[in-house]
Amino acid sequence: MAKKLFGTDGVRGEVNIGAMTADQVLKIAQAAGLEFKRKGYRNRVVIGKDTRLSGYMLEPALTAGFISVGMDVYLAGPLPTPAVSMLTCSMRADLGVMISASHNPFHDNGIKLFRPDGHKLSDRIEASIEERMAQPFILPLAESGDLGRAFRLDDARGRYIQYAKSTFPKDLKLDGLKIVVDCANGAAYKIASNVFKELGADVIAIFDDPDGLNINDECGATHVEAMRRCVIDEKADIGIALDGDADRIVMCDEKGNILDGDQLIALIAQDFHQKGRLQGDTVVTTIMSNMGMEKHLSKNGIRTLQTNVGDRYVFEAMKKNNYNIGGEQSGHIILTDFGPTGDGIVAGLQVLAIMVEQGGKASDIANVFKPYPQVLENVRVQDKSIVETAEIKAALSAAEKELADTGRLVLRPSGTEPVIRVMAEGKDLDQIETIVASMVRTLQQVSESSKITQIS
Repeated sequence: MAKKLFGTDGVRGEVNIGAMTADQVLKIAQAAGLEFKRKGYRNRVVIGKDTRLSGYMLEPALTAGFISVGMDVYLAGPLPTPAVSMLTCSMRADLGVMISASHNPFHDNGIKLFRPDGHKLSDRIEASIEERMAQPFILPLAESGDLGRAFRLDDARGRYIQYAKSTFPKDLKLDGLKIVVDCANGAAYKIASNVFKELGADVIAIFDDPDGLNINDECGATHVEAMRRCVIDEKADIGIALDGDADRIVMCDEKGNILDGDQLIALIAQDFHQKGRLQGDTVVTTIMSNMGMEKHLSKNGIRTLQTNVGDRYVFEAMKKNNYNIGGEQSGHIILTDFGPTGDGIVAGLQVLAIMVEQGGKASDIANVFKPYPQVLENVRVQDKSIVETAEIKAALSAAEKELADTGRLVLRPSGTEPVIRVMAEGKDLDQIETIVASMVRTLQQVSESSKITQIS
């Protein structure tokens, strides 16, 4: 059965439309609960959320759904996505749920699900949940006396802070470092600053005052200019920008130079490699990662393995091959020595540890490689399947032939929006800008033609 509800990172959409209505979310909870419910003991589910206004609607809907199938619910409140993964595992829960649309604006929301071991669900399990929801008969709900109960997990925030700090080397401190932390008005607004402060840093927190509507609003890992300006104005040593659910990170050095996920992955990988900690001398990246990183790591004895976009696919490749570092250019960085999912705070701590150990400035340490120029455009389309049409395949083939060994062109349908992402990279910026512009026009023309055909 092909999935219709789940995308590359759970279920996501505009609130009060389609999958993100209270009614539909309740059904997701019932189906997921039955998928993971085990007989013989009281089943438990941990629910966290970010700071979106819609969380007040979706959290009780999920709670009702899980209780109705006989699962106890532990409500953790606003919490980073990796914290939910950690708590699910440490509490021996049967399921973990994060209510978040990550870096999306407030009017979107989503549901991310975690297995008992803290890992994200496989395609097979997601398809099974959708199949349960599609059944024409009523799901087997619990008897009146077997309903679940709801509990407030008051110490969830403290548990995660302690866990995050435990990933930082015990013989090091952040004393003397001035750090700007952009919390994106999101899930880490009461957590991130405390982690770095308790390790000794002088922290300047920005965008840490959520109102339910301002999450990711011109701030966070997808809007880094405010962090960059603050680092320069405050003469800070480094800047950290998280996204709405704090599972990704983008940083900048003291000069304001942006350090994306590729730079941070390369830095951590080199450090692990030098210390003999890099499993298989390999890093897992995605097809969107910069060729400059791949070539730099190769020169330093580190291989790269590429997957489709999505931190879940990165993790699956890491687990299959027993690799311990992987991630995406967008800032999802998975370090399986510490946990099974992307964690912006933990990744940031590893970068800061390297700075402290080497005793240098971020600009000297963290700009690991010279990236190839990249151009990325998002094209809104009627039907994302047009990437499989003869016209698009022919245009892609012609572009690849033109780039030859000097670059590449990638077309990637978004998992959550009616968008096709067009990314080209190569040594010649003018060439790749021309190639991207041509591909964008072709996609728009084919999409419009498809719309006309459908109407007729």
